[in-house]
Amino acid sequence: MATQERDLAINPIVAESVQHNTQTISNIRSLTSSLFGIASGILGLESYSGFIFYLWGTLLVSVLVWVILCRREQKTYFQSPVAELWGGDVLGGLSSFVLTWTLFYGLVRA
Repeated sequence: MATQERDLAINPIVAESVQHNTQTISNIRSLTSSLFGIASGILGLESYSGFIFYLWGTLLVSVLVWVILCRREQKTYFQSPVAELWGGDVLGGLSSFVLTWTLFYGLVRA
């Protein structure tokens, strides 16, 4: 019996739990993308500095989720932790980031 098969026999993957975990990460990323957009607009960031702020913010959120929610055991909660925890929804949250960034930049600068 292979090691991966043995691990699945001991700790089976429940589809509902994996789906719930993925949805939770998606909700966290959507909310924080909008919050980072608000912060970027209020701070008056422009061009690359705003996008770098977003990337650093999403990296910080991923680290916090990894430390606080996953307790540094991401394989327990996700089938493919790199894709779902570290890279998932980064580009999906970019549109809400840009939307709130431009909105609050325009409100503050008007």
